[in-house]
Amino acid sequence: MKYLRLLLFPFSLIYALIVGIRNWCYDAGVFKSYQFKLPVISVGNLEVGGAGKSPMTEYLIRLFKNQYKLATLSRGYGRETKGYLTATTTTTATEVGDEPAQFKHKFPDVTVAVCERRVEGIAKLLPEHNLIVLDDAYQHREVKPGFSILLFDYRTITKPRLLLPAGNMREPFAGRWRADVLVVSKCPETLTVDEQADLMAHLKPLNYQETFFTSIAYQPFQDMDGNLIDTTIESDTTVFLLTGIANSGPLVQHLQKSTSHIIHHNYPDHHRFTLKNIVKLADEFAASASQKKLVITTEKDAQRLHEQALLPLVKQLAILVLPIGINFLNNGQQQFDNLLKNYVREHTEHHAIH
Repeated sequence: MKYLRLLLFPFSLIYALIVGIRNWCYDAGVFKSYQFKLPVISVGNLEVGGAGKSPMTEYLIRLFKNQYKLATLSRGYGRETKGYLTATTTTTATEVGDEPAQFKHKFPDVTVAVCERRVEGIAKLLPEHNLIVLDDAYQHREVKPGFSILLFDYRTITKPRLLLPAGNMREPFAGRWRADVLVVSKCPETLTVDEQADLMAHLKPLNYQETFFTSIAYQPFQDMDGNLIDTTIESDTTVFLLTGIANSGPLVQHLQKSTSHIIHHNYPDHHRFTLKNIVKLADEFAASASQKKLVITTEKDAQRLHEQALLPLVKQLAILVLPIGINFLNNGQQQFDNLLKNYVREHTEHHAIH
């Protein structure tokens, strides 16, 4: 891996040059950034992969959905469709991408839209909404959000910051200046004051940026339809874990607290599960001699298991879904909420739905 990174490093320099020129063009006004009168909150990160954007977006939905006509807008990564589309409760990940499908299934009353060009998407949402949350839009410079939340994965903050393709950075670390708030996600709940100070030294927040620390909050198990399931994992339970996410490490660590018997069917991020994948899982599950055995997956992966061809086997396996939320450390939740609520309130006063 080290030698591969060295081989790819020259390409990272070219990529850095392209990204640098692009960002400069937006900063200097050569490329146009569009700003909107209604409140627009962006959730994003500097790296590829999972920094907890979906749980943060869901947190914002819960915070505002009862007071505002809220819509989420995503690119719809991995979908087979093009252009602007709004999700329904029967929409699949193939049509809108797994994250938007997840949002719609969890919050059926909220508008969930996808569009490659966020400017076009916002324009279509404007007449009926007074708050928009952009999921994974930090690098989408064509829109200038009113409030930007930038996430950093706890485990990667102290690692070398190499740009793609040698590393995982989408843009240079200096790009963090555009954010209003920095959030270090997936922290251990036991994170000490000294450890936080060390992370802050690496993060180097600017004087106008508030910084928050969050941990993963694992929720009760659900079935594939979102119904709560009362299940306990015991030390002699065999868990068949099915994932296709950017980083399954924290989930594996969480399950290892209950059992050491974990058989992990691990696929790349956004992997579109095939019948062959599920048949392999079902065969191994059937062959297991364990008296106590479960199949567990993530919410995001569950969206990709709703495909028609997979459903008979998926139902037969009685797959359990483990949802996650976020938990603010240092009693930071109230301060975070107030920052967001004040921004939205101030900017909603100037935007009325006609």
